[in-house]
Amino acid sequence: MPRPFAQPEAAPGTLRFSVLGPLTVHRDGRALPLGPLKQRVVLAALLGSANSPVSVDALTDAVWQEDPPRTARKNLQVYVSALRTLLGDDDPLRPRLTHTGGGYVLRVAEDELDLLRFRSLVREAETQAPRQTARLLRQALDLWQGPPLGEDLRQSPRLAEEAERLELRRLTAYEGWAEAELELGGAPAVAEVLRDLVERHPLRERLRSAWMCALSAAGRQAEALAAYDDYRQLLARELGLEPGGAMAARYRRILAGEDGARAGAAARRPAARPPAVLPPDLVDFTGHGGELRDLVGFLEDDGAGRVVLLSGPAGSGKTTLAVRAAHLLGDRFPDGRIHVCLRGGDGRPRPLPVVLAELGERVGRSGPFGPEAWREWLAEHRVLVVLDDVPDEGAVRPLLPHGGRARVLLTARGQLGGLAPVHRIPVPPLGTAESVQLLTGLIGQGRVRADRESALRIVRACGGSPLAVRVSGMRLAVLRHLPLREFADRLTDPAGALDELTSGDVSVRRWLAHGWEALPQEWGRDAGRLAAGTGEGPFGLTEAAEALGCDERHAVRVVEALIDAGMVTSPCGEVTAHAAQYELPHLVRLYARACGLGTPVLTPG
Repeated sequence: MPRPFAQPEAAPGTLRFSVLGPLTVHRDGRALPLGPLKQRVVLAALLGSANSPVSVDALTDAVWQEDPPRTARKNLQVYVSALRTLLGDDDPLRPRLTHTGGGYVLRVAEDELDLLRFRSLVREAETQAPRQTARLLRQALDLWQGPPLGEDLRQSPRLAEEAERLELRRLTAYEGWAEAELELGGAPAVAEVLRDLVERHPLRERLRSAWMCALSAAGRQAEALAAYDDYRQLLARELGLEPGGAMAARYRRILAGEDGARAGAAARRPAARPPAVLPPDLVDFTGHGGELRDLVGFLEDDGAGRVVLLSGPAGSGKTTLAVRAAHLLGDRFPDGRIHVCLRGGDGRPRPLPVVLAELGERVGRSGPFGPEAWREWLAEHRVLVVLDDVPDEGAVRPLLPHGGRARVLLTARGQLGGLAPVHRIPVPPLGTAESVQLLTGLIGQGRVRADRESALRIVRACGGSPLAVRVSGMRLAVLRHLPLREFADRLTDPAGALDELTSGDVSVRRWLAHGWEALPQEWGRDAGRLAAGTGEGPFGLTEAAEALGCDERHAVRVVEALIDAGMVTSPCGEVTAHAAQYELPHLVRLYARACGLGTPVLTPG
């Protein structure tokens, strides 16, 4: 029976969850019975996204891949109830397994789940010297007890994909460990450990390259050269490709009799500190767990497309989500991660030559740097580029890759419908529970617990905007004397709400103004009319036509143009145009009304 992963002694009753091997849960060293297969699938899916909501649809897809029964939702409730009982979930102040607007959340501490501990050790290893890197990665790899999740759970395609992603992260950790050990002179041990891994993953170039170096440094030059020749023939036969330039250069050094350990160190040093020009990751990142999971999965998948778009209104959390993903994926992009904003501080688009000059500086190029030179650089590097706040298709089209292994992550208020092929991920508003969690992290649990009703009023007045919730929390953290009730009253007054959503130099009104000014004049006028002429919440096509003063055929075109611009959402899914429901984000509506940007148009008759 697999043992719980090693940790310091814990208080009685402490749980240990393990997914890096067969799914197990231990309490005080004793394995708990996890119930029938479908219940274990639910638990595995929740642990794979620990501390983030997993939607009912995602759980349904994991448990019933093709034809869920009509009772699927009820069955899930039964499985979740059984898991609550199993885990002893009886703390009313901080329940372990909760239901939020975004789905179910299983709260797990880092020292309780081997996957969280593994990720933490790998992240810490990225910034260390070789000796510490090797030690931390060895600790991370020692957490594994076999193929992730076990054979039975991988009958679920969703969990099989998750298991495959975990295996890839394990391989990346082995590669980093091997390269660090080679710099420390541990070639014989590396050669033996990597042999089996290379046999199981023969097309993994970085893995085989480290093995070649280890063989050469251990005095086994003939085997190192044979390893390259086998790889070259396999690559040509299976994929019709030649080994990469770095791999071929390593082969030539070994052929020339250079020391394999020094070759490994030389190859590792440029990748030890790849360009990582990113904004800081937020330690209190909250919500959007499903979108983060989809985004990371897409960017990790070598078979996926090269460009992904996060879209949503100003302040919806697109940039925070993109930066979070970029920080999490450091080990997947050895040539670096780069963030560049395509708008200036005034909200206006930056000229393409200025953006290209910044990109050139980021990658160490001097002199003129045009679109073709940028694309050539992209084609040659495994890099993640975040192009933030894209104003339109024309601003970004010259910057997108035409080949290679680079990935480009775009954020934009609109849908950028003229770009193809692009994998699109809409960023929805935060749920109420997620918003309260974010606010609590900023002002303290005691303050929220003392007046939870006012805290709920505050986050609802923010309309699910992470920016608005964060600004509210920052303001309340400074104004410790201000009761939550009074601040909630201020926010629920439409005349002054936006004036309250300011903290220092961070202003929600300014963000909204930038978004409005970027719209064509006609679209801004139409959005203002919709804000003035429809009520809070979803509205239908008939209401839109009345507010716009036109027939429904024209209203459809207007509303769809505003959806493409990111000013209107369609929260009720895919239905016929006549029956569709549309919605203006709460803060967009508030801004339009406060500024008098639209007047309802009365149709004659």
